[in-house]
Amino acid sequence: MATVSRALRGLPNVAPITRAKVQLEAERLSYRPDPHASRLAAGRTHSVGMAVPELGRWYFSQVVAGARDTLYSHGYDLLLFGVGNGEERRRFVRQWGVLGKRVDGLLLVDLRLDTDELVDVHSAGLHLVSVGDSYDNLPSVTVDNRRAAAIAVRHLVSLGHRLIALIGEDDHQRHFSVPQFRRCGWLDALAEAGIAPHPELEVPGNFTVAGGYCAMTQLLACTPPPTAVFAMSDEMAMGAIKAVRDHGLDVPGDVSVVGFDDHDLAHIMDLTTVRQPVIDSGARAATLLIEAIGGHPGAPHDIRPTELIVRASTGPRRTVTE
Repeated sequence: MATVSRALRGLPNVAPITRAKVQLEAERLSYRPDPHASRLAAGRTHSVGMAVPELGRWYFSQVVAGARDTLYSHGYDLLLFGVGNGEERRRFVRQWGVLGKRVDGLLLVDLRLDTDELVDVHSAGLHLVSVGDSYDNLPSVTVDNRRAAAIAVRHLVSLGHRLIALIGEDDHQRHFSVPQFRRCGWLDALAEAGIAPHPELEVPGNFTVAGGYCAMTQLLACTPPPTAVFAMSDEMAMGAIKAVRDHGLDVPGDVSVVGFDDHDLAHIMDLTTVRQPVIDSGARAATLLIEAIGGHPGAPHDIRPTELIVRASTGPRRTVTE
């Protein structure tokens, strides 16, 4: 059997006449190797799992696309797991043992694990890489969300805005830290400018277009309303722009809007935003996981660059005389 295996795989130390006989017999029998059995024999599945909170959201789909292309190019299959809140998340974290038999490693996208869950993952023998969140003892791919958000808000301050609202999310409802860091960046920039945050100017938008629309509608009812808004995602920013215009107001004449991500539609909406390399982050995370599976773990934390892209959705604060 060992000789046959070496002959079929093209390995050395097989006599030419023996190799020819094996190949001839394989053709006669229409024999094809079973890749699944080969992977089991090698002690690997050559599959990777990827846990994503919202499969239908633009950001998550882009991270998945980047990871998928890299994994496929290295001969790995990808299994996707939609992991939201509540019971769906609890069910996922209870199946580490089963996952350890199905995949060689796991990519977590904006999914925060507690200490006990991390211990269970390691006990299952799973290699793990995080995207969005960072851990002290796990490889991760992130951006500096706090710094990037502060830069976006400083841009609004530089245009003369003082009433700067935040459209974000109630971070107690989700198991990831990105909203916290972006909120801290908003607060940092306000504090630097000597601006006190107004609680009524902080509204959740749930990272959706509809949520951004509802949040902006609520903000416009404030007295006085904000002259500028930082939205934690481009989708919420797009909803906010729609709400401003539906109320007969102008962007940026009456309200300036900044987003985060540089969504595919951001340039069409003329949206000022923080660009982050979303697809590249997914690809980099997949590379780190492949290296870890192969016994060559890379750098523990990879912080990707961000860039403020200024477009027409932001402008100087309009004075009373204007």
